[in-house]
Amino acid sequence: MNRSPISALAVALLTSVIAFPVAAAEVRNVVIVHGALADGSGWRRASDILAKRGFHVTIVQEPITSLADDVAATNRVLDLQDGPTLLVGHSYGGVVITAAGNRPDVAGLVYVAAFQPDKGESLLALASSKPAGGMNIRETKDGKYLYLDPSAFAADFAADLSKEDSDFLAKSQVFASKEAFSAKIGDPAWKTRKSWSIVATQDRSINPDLERDMARRAGSDVTEIKASHAVFASQPEAVADVIEKAAIAAGR
Repeated sequence: MNRSPISALAVALLTSVIAFPVAAAEVRNVVIVHGALADGSGWRRASDILAKRGFHVTIVQEPITSLADDVAATNRVLDLQDGPTLLVGHSYGGVVITAAGNRPDVAGLVYVAAFQPDKGESLLALASSKPAGGMNIRETKDGKYLYLDPSAFAADFAADLSKEDSDFLAKSQVFASKEAFSAKIGDPAWKTRKSWSIVATQDRSINPDLERDMARRAGSDVTEIKASHAVFASQPEAVADVIEKAAIAAGR
């Protein structure tokens, strides 16, 4: 039986699609999710560096009232992006991007001195598995929120920043609900997305060995930077370099 011209054309087109897959879209959107005990303002310098390199950067100011609320806040920002997006999370923000990053428009994940939980894990469970150097977390009077003692903020969070900068971070920190820290993750996005991890080797908020273990488990591309937990603020150029490298690789 002779094949009709239309059928032959359909076969040819299908073969062409299979033989020549559509190239991955270039990733120019970067959405940053800040960690607990800080807000997004500390990302100003890294954001400016990335903007000068041609990236469209948006910072999620999540409330840290619950993991669900923070994922919803992240999704609202992702909805505003045009094209594929690289999700970046610092500290607790790593939990948020792990939960929020399964969207089809998320091209990759960057963990900056961050938690990378697996299914069924919480921040509290991971943090207690390898205690960090700083133990100065306090409860609010109502017992529902946690904060870092301002007198210990510089040593535990931002030892490589100026006193002026660390004092500002201490005064502007976002208190974290216990509910957010105890929330367990569903299917982690790093199982289906490329991921990169920055280990802050002088981190006193998250044990650097825990950062290494989580990155290894996730198969992340790891960069170690000699810095405190506030590596995003103290080493903005180095952090921007990792984000740029990730964006380029995620778009291939």
